[in-house]
Amino acid sequence: MQIQRERGQNVISSGPYAFVRHPGYVGALMMFAGIALALASWWALVPAAWAGAVLILRTSWEDALLQAELDGYADYARRVRFRLVPGIW
Repeated sequence: MQIQRERGQNVISSGPYAFVRHPGYVGALMMFAGIALALASWWALVPAAWAGAVLILRTSWEDALLQAELDGYADYARRVRFRLVPGIW
């Protein structure tokens, strides 16, 4: 992860970003679970759970980096409290 100031990176707070800070990761988590269900395999839940755990850990690292280096992100994080699940986390 890296901030790309030369590309004009800024905070987006509309659309799905108005509800959770990492909507793309929400979609990825749903995809991991959906693939396991589509395969109808309990064993497929093991790598799905592992990938989900890594993705959740990444949100912590990404939030820390963005709050430290991206102008306006700390204010955005105060307004949109939830990283992945509105009302929960």
